[in-house]
Amino acid sequence: MQTYDPNTFISVDSIELSDDTQKLLERSREVYLDNFSGRTWYGRCIFLSWYCSLGDCTFCFRSTQKHKIQHPAGSKRSMGSVLLEALFCKVFHWRIEFLTGGYGMMPFPELLEFAKNVSTVYGEKIWLNIGVISPNHLEELRPYVKGICASMETLHPQIHKEVCPSKPIEPYDKMFSTLTGFKKSIAVIVGLGDTVEDMHYLFDFIRKHDLDRITLYALKPIKGGAFTQGPSVEEYVRWIALLRINFPRLEIIAGTNLRRSEEVGYLMRAGANAITKFPATKQFGTSRAAMVTDLIQDEGRDFVSNLIDCSSVDWQNEIDSLEIEEQYKEQMRKSLPLYLNGFNSGSESDS
Repeated sequence: MQTYDPNTFISVDSIELSDDTQKLLERSREVYLDNFSGRTWYGRCIFLSWYCSLGDCTFCFRSTQKHKIQHPAGSKRSMGSVLLEALFCKVFHWRIEFLTGGYGMMPFPELLEFAKNVSTVYGEKIWLNIGVISPNHLEELRPYVKGICASMETLHPQIHKEVCPSKPIEPYDKMFSTLTGFKKSIAVIVGLGDTVEDMHYLFDFIRKHDLDRITLYALKPIKGGAFTQGPSVEEYVRWIALLRINFPRLEIIAGTNLRRSEEVGYLMRAGANAITKFPATKQFGTSRAAMVTDLIQDEGRDFVSNLIDCSSVDWQNEIDSLEIEEQYKEQMRKSLPLYLNGFNSGSESDS
């Protein structure tokens, strides 16, 4: 593991917030502590493919021409590499945030096979975020999936039409209205144009569908995309804090990334239950991973996930003991060195 020097990074307390926001965070922190134990984790989004047949959401990397050339229709990850990530989640006490990918990435029977095997490797049912799912397909997924997440991006009607022209709100609204026996969640991006005053659209959707969870991301501008700037720390944490205050028992997962990871302490103060989107495999064992761990623990949280040390793991035994097809185990063995060689490397790649 690389040595962590706290002076290398900006102190969370040196990020200037207004007095009003500081008071808001004090209140949201109290609401969190009144309703949760302090147990905090890292959630891993596992992508099955980076292809999307829609590909026109204006904020998304899938909308760029470069991405469409690099990830044509039919491109998808191997079962072995996906299952290896699921194994990391199990061994390092990461939660699988959800299994995801773009629209039209693969036929349903292949998706079902991925869901089944990921659930088997992880040891429990998982969350799925792949768009609107038909009732018949939901029934086939039920043995392996406990919750459905919908990437809504924004609930502001006009802004949603502008940034997600081919992904209307109504089909998701209909799916959640008839969904039974599954937990429900949505993912929302802060920075697409809606303000704190517009949060009533989000609040109404949460109440209407009695959501169990929400994942919040700070917009990360992409080269060639429509946006050039993400939200400030202040704007982002106010969204989280207002969600916590208005929905004391809602599970809130806050996204971060390599460039925003120094904000993690404030995400905790705002009342987030966990973090996601930190590039854990490329940053495993680095000073950045140690910093994130420290910032969470400095807020008095019990951070149960391991981002730092894998020295005691017998990977061959872990793979051998899995109840999956031998061909998938062999794929995992072949992919393993690529991941392990990247651990502790400290690359500044935010992916």
